[in-house]
Amino acid sequence: MSWKPEVIADNSGQWVGNALRFATKEEAEANVRDLAMRWTLVREYRATESDDPVNYRYVDGQLLRIVVSNDLVDG
Repeated sequence: MSWKPEVIADNSGQWVGNALRFATKEEAEANVRDLAMRWTLVREYRATESDDPVNYRYVDGQLLRIVVSNDLVDG
């Protein structure tokens, strides 16, 4: 489970998001709140649960991409 940021940025009332997925609701909310401050058309924002794997962290206002390696190491 992960958390995804979503916004309503027009008059359609439709929630839209991107591919960012965070481990905690707090990270997703902080990220989308920051986005809403930079975009002038955001009407509402939220963080919702997702079944997608976590792929980012949001630390001190910075996005940090999580890289998962499936390589096996012989040893």
